Amino acid sequence: MKSVFRNGLAIACLAFLLGACGTTEVTEDDDWEDDERQTRDTRDDADLDGLRDDEWGEFRELDDPDSPLSERIVYFDFDQYDVKDDYRDLVREHARYLRDRDELRVRLEGHTDERGSREYNVGLGDRRAQAVKRMLVLHGVSEDQIRTVSYGEERPAVDESNEEAWAQNRRVELDYMR
Repeated sequence: MKSVFRNGLAIACLAFLLGACGTTEVTEDDDWEDDERQTRDTRDDADLDGLRDDEWGEFRELDDPDSPLSERIVYFDFDQYDVKDDYRDLVREHARYLRDRDELRVRLEGHTDERGSREYNVGLGDRRAQAVKRMLVLHGVSEDQIRTVSYGEERPAVDESNEEAWAQNRRVELDYMR
């Protein structure tokens, strides 16, 4: 009887471990809806951050070069996911903006440079997006307004392999959606 139990337990543990070893290249919040993801991927280039030109109206502040909200990228140091002091005011401004407009949502897209394994970079991109999310929530933004996704190294801003390019690829982009 004990050997049957041990064999069953061993098989269950092995199945669990094999299931846990599966990897994905992109991680997203479970709540993210497929139709929104498809809309984002297939929208016309004239659409800005998910808002059609006719919907943009009061949200033009996001694209005004004189507004701090026009900056929607938070950069990170190598192998780090803490929001640097240089970007705390920027995140606070976006938090204020989102808090005052509960109809808006933002997707936080985490990115890394090419160094490290694919799996590690997806995890690091997720930790970066989660760090920005925590800051937004601490400043009063509803969690329902925020989604996170990690692209790891898969969507570099710059395709070169040097320190300047890597620094530009270590980022979280704030992508506004309605």
